[in-house]
Amino acid sequence: MAEDKDIPCCGTKFSLYVVIIVGLVAFAGLMAGLTLGLMSLGLVDLEVLIKSGRPQDRAHAAKIFPVVKNQHFLLCTLLIGNSLAMEALPVFLDKLVPPWAAILISVTLILMFGEILPQAICTRYGLVVGATMAPFVRILLLIFYPIAYPISKVLDWMLGKGHTALLRRAELKTFVNFHGNEAGKGGDLTHDETTIITGALELTEKTAKDAMTPISKAFSLDLDATLNLETLNSIMTMGHSRVPVYYRDQMNIIGLILVKNLLGVDPDEGVPLRKMIMRKIPRVSENMPLYDILNEFQKGHSHIAVVYKDLYETKGRPTAEHDASGSATDLQQEMKDVCTPLMKNDGGKQAKKVPGVTTFKRHRGCSFCILDVENAPLPEFPPNQVAVGVITMEDVIEELLKEEILDETDEYVNIHNRIKVNMNASHEKLPGINSFKPPFDSSTAASTTDAAVTQFTGTDAAEGTGSPGTHQAAKWDVLRDRDTL
Repeated sequence: MAEDKDIPCCGTKFSLYVVIIVGLVAFAGLMAGLTLGLMSLGLVDLEVLIKSGRPQDRAHAAKIFPVVKNQHFLLCTLLIGNSLAMEALPVFLDKLVPPWAAILISVTLILMFGEILPQAICTRYGLVVGATMAPFVRILLLIFYPIAYPISKVLDWMLGKGHTALLRRAELKTFVNFHGNEAGKGGDLTHDETTIITGALELTEKTAKDAMTPISKAFSLDLDATLNLETLNSIMTMGHSRVPVYYRDQMNIIGLILVKNLLGVDPDEGVPLRKMIMRKIPRVSENMPLYDILNEFQKGHSHIAVVYKDLYETKGRPTAEHDASGSATDLQQEMKDVCTPLMKNDGGKQAKKVPGVTTFKRHRGCSFCILDVENAPLPEFPPNQVAVGVITMEDVIEELLKEEILDETDEYVNIHNRIKVNMNASHEKLPGINSFKPPFDSSTAASTTDAAVTQFTGTDAAEGTGSPGTHQAAKWDVLRDRDTL
């Protein structure tokens, strides 16, 4: 009876069985390879390739995505096809060789050509193989639909339909660092790119308290100060474009003044600071996220804000209005209040505050955020809000870049740690700057300054022509520009 089951060698039927065996091994290997290759392609990865991949990868991903979209249905179809091929292989081998040889040959063929080799190829070229075999997989989905679809629905009910895996924030930062060229893993992202990306991811976890300048280290002016030469020199030395203004107590900041508005001030006249055009300054909670502050800064209403601490929160009193969303709403309202124009009582006309200063025009941002300290009461703030610092647009950008931004007037790299600026290192990075900068001769500095003032103002202090006050103010401007440049 055993001989009746054997098929004679080299006959037509024998050749047909050999072809069937080879086809079953190839089909089993294809199913195993596609199972690993297609199922390893996540939906998120395919969407990324479709939207931003190379043209060839976009085409491959577009072919694969409809097939992989229903993952459980695809998985059941491929596994059913693989199981049928592996179970049918020993049946046909048993017709050609003895039972012990059929088992040995089937295991060897399935292991080598049905598992190891196909899965290795599909792991390396899964996208190309999957796109090439996508039409064939669609046919298999139709053939095994009556069996695979019900099983896939049960899996959807038990395990859930979607298995989209998105990286968490910490994982995404590590993922970006791995793609940096400094990691040595073949990535092409530079150090600056990885730093900025990780800084943007970390910015949502930082608050105003992390980026602010403490109130004790912030440069500010008293409302009752006089704009004499000493005060103007101190402003020039600090190099700020905006200076906070306080009333009596340094922690009671009521507004700010733009340094560019001081260009026409004569140091000899001693103009009171309260006579200058002053602007309102918004106040933010120390727990406000930096992204909310950055969004408001971008609107152009103000590039500086006072950071306050809520004493009620410190004492543990529950205050719902001071949460993150509430703080953002408060800041938006604060910005709107800052941009509300204050009109005088004399028929709504704006009085002229400083002689020689031209009327300002409205432009992008907040042009009418004027604080009237002459005819209106000074701003008052809740007693539980204690000013603890000042935050600027530059502070937020530094946290985003994760590096300090240095300008020509900075004395410290980090004002909190009092780290000095190494100007020699900066000059070494720019080798042309030393050759460009002329040597400073103190003996000719004064005469050069006077000559520049005479040329641009038409006045000569030595000969007594022109107004001495005008000459002195222009000289202060030239000195300031010289030190800044």
